[in-house]
Amino acid sequence: VQLQASGGGLVQPGGSLRLSCAPSGFTLADYNIGWFRQAPGKEREGISCISSDNRRAHYADSVKGRFTISRDNIKDMVYLQMNNLQPEDTAVYSCATVVINCNDYAIRNRAFGSWGQGTQVTVSS
Repeated sequence: VQLQASGGGLVQPGGSLRLSCAPSGFTLADYNIGWFRQAPGKEREGISCISSDNRRAHYADSVKGRFTISRDNIKDMVYLQMNNLQPEDTAVYSCATVVINCNDYAIRNRAFGSWGQGTQVTVSS
Protein backbone atom coordinates (compact mmCIF):
# COMPACT_ATOMS: atom_id res chain seq x y z
CA VAL A 1 0.00 0.00 0.00
CA GLN A 2 1.60 3.21 -1.16
CA LEU A 3 0.39 6.65 -2.05
CA GLN A 4 2.03 9.04 -4.47
CA ALA A 5 1.79 12.77 -3.90
CA SER A 6 2.41 15.17 -6.77
CA GLY A 7 1.85 18.76 -7.81
CA GLY A 8 4.38 20.56 -5.67
CA GLY A 9 6.65 23.31 -6.87
CA LEU A 10 7.97 26.80 -6.28
CA VAL A 11 5.39 29.50 -5.72
CA GLN A 12 5.50 33.10 -4.53
CA PRO A 13 3.87 34.13 -1.24
CA GLY A 14 0.14 34.49 -1.75
CA GLY A 15 0.15 31.97 -4.55
CA SER A 16 -1.69 28.67 -4.93
CA LEU A 17 -0.92 25.04 -5.67
CA ARG A 18 -3.05 21.95 -6.02
CA LEU A 19 -1.57 18.69 -4.81
CA SER A 20 -2.80 15.30 -5.98
CA CYS A 21 -2.65 11.92 -4.25
CA ALA A 22 -2.83 8.68 -6.20
CA PRO A 23 -2.86 5.12 -4.89
CA SER A 24 -0.60 2.27 -5.82
CA GLY A 25 -1.86 -1.26 -5.32
CA PHE A 26 -5.12 -0.51 -3.52
CA THR A 27 -8.35 1.47 -3.78
CA LEU A 28 -8.06 4.91 -2.27
CA ALA A 29 -11.84 5.23 -1.98
CA ASP A 30 -11.89 2.60 0.78
CA TYR A 31 -9.82 4.72 3.16
CA ASN A 32 -9.86 7.90 5.15
CA ILE A 33 -7.00 9.93 3.66
CA GLY A 34 -4.87 12.66 5.16
CA TRP A 35 -2.08 15.02 4.30
CA PHE A 36 0.93 15.81 6.40
CA ARG A 37 4.02 17.91 5.84
CA GLN A 38 7.53 18.01 7.14
CA ALA A 39 9.92 20.91 6.94
CA PRO A 40 13.67 20.51 7.51
CA GLY A 41 14.45 20.31 11.20
CA LYS A 42 10.78 20.25 12.18
CA GLU A 43 8.41 17.55 13.32
CA ARG A 44 5.93 16.01 10.93
CA GLU A 45 2.70 18.02 11.01
CA GLY A 46 -0.69 16.59 10.20
CA ILE A 47 -2.65 19.20 8.27
CA SER A 48 -5.86 17.69 6.93
CA CYS A 49 -7.94 14.57 6.47
CA ILE A 50 -11.07 13.52 4.61
CA SER A 51 -13.35 10.61 5.34
CA SER A 52 -13.74 7.75 2.88
CA ASP A 53 -17.38 8.69 2.27
CA ASN A 54 -16.42 12.31 1.54
CA ARG A 55 -18.68 13.61 4.34
CA ARG A 56 -16.10 14.91 6.80
CA ALA A 57 -12.99 17.01 6.38
CA HIS A 58 -10.78 18.43 9.11
CA TYR A 59 -7.87 20.85 9.14
CA ALA A 60 -5.05 21.91 11.36
CA ASP A 61 -5.37 25.47 12.62
CA SER A 62 -2.25 26.42 10.67
CA VAL A 63 -3.99 25.83 7.33
CA LYS A 64 -7.68 26.30 8.14
CA GLY A 65 -9.32 28.73 5.74
CA ARG A 66 -6.48 28.46 3.22
CA PHE A 67 -6.31 24.76 2.32
CA THR A 68 -9.15 22.57 1.06
CA ILE A 69 -9.05 18.79 0.87
CA SER A 70 -11.27 16.96 -1.58
CA ARG A 71 -11.61 13.57 -3.19
CA ASP A 72 -12.98 12.05 -6.34
CA ASN A 73 -13.86 8.44 -5.59
CA ILE A 74 -14.65 7.78 -9.24
CA LYS A 75 -11.14 8.77 -10.28
CA ASP A 76 -9.77 7.35 -7.01
CA MET A 77 -7.85 10.52 -6.24
CA VAL A 78 -7.51 12.92 -3.32
CA TYR A 79 -6.52 16.57 -3.70
CA LEU A 80 -5.24 19.38 -1.54
CA GLN A 81 -5.95 22.88 -2.83
CA MET A 82 -3.58 25.31 -1.14
CA ASN A 83 -4.27 29.03 -1.38
CA ASN A 84 -2.54 32.07 0.06
CA LEU A 85 0.65 30.10 0.55
CA GLN A 86 3.24 31.56 2.89
CA PRO A 87 6.95 30.85 3.43
CA GLU A 88 6.13 28.85 6.54
CA ASP A 89 4.19 26.41 4.35
CA THR A 90 7.45 25.31 2.74
CA ALA A 91 7.81 21.57 3.33
CA VAL A 92 7.58 18.14 1.78
CA TYR A 93 3.90 17.24 1.56
CA SER A 94 2.73 13.62 1.69
CA CYS A 95 -0.61 11.91 1.60
CA ALA A 96 -1.39 8.92 3.77
CA THR A 97 -4.10 6.58 4.93
CA VAL A 98 -5.65 7.57 8.25
CA VAL A 99 -5.90 4.64 10.65
CA ILE A 100 -8.75 6.02 12.75
CA ASN A 101 -11.75 8.21 12.01
CA CYS A 102 -10.94 11.47 10.29
CA ASN A 103 -11.14 14.13 12.98
CA ASP A 104 -9.05 16.78 14.71
CA TYR A 105 -7.52 14.16 17.01
CA ALA A 106 -6.29 12.14 14.02
CA ILE A 107 -4.60 15.21 12.56
CA ARG A 108 -3.01 16.39 15.80
CA ASN A 109 -1.73 12.92 16.64
CA ARG A 110 -0.64 12.09 13.11
CA ALA A 111 -2.71 8.90 12.99
CA PHE A 112 -1.34 7.91 9.64
CA GLY A 113 -0.77 4.42 8.29
CA SER A 114 0.76 4.06 4.86
CA TRP A 115 2.23 6.76 2.68
CA GLY A 116 4.76 7.08 -0.10
CA GLN A 117 6.92 9.66 -1.75
CA GLY A 118 6.01 13.23 -0.97
CA THR A 119 6.18 16.35 -3.08
CA GLN A 120 8.21 19.46 -2.31
CA VAL A 121 6.40 22.77 -1.88
CA THR A 122 8.58 25.86 -1.68
CA VAL A 123 7.10 29.28 -1.02
CA SER A 124 9.57 32.04 -1.70
CA SER A 125 9.82 35.37 -3.44
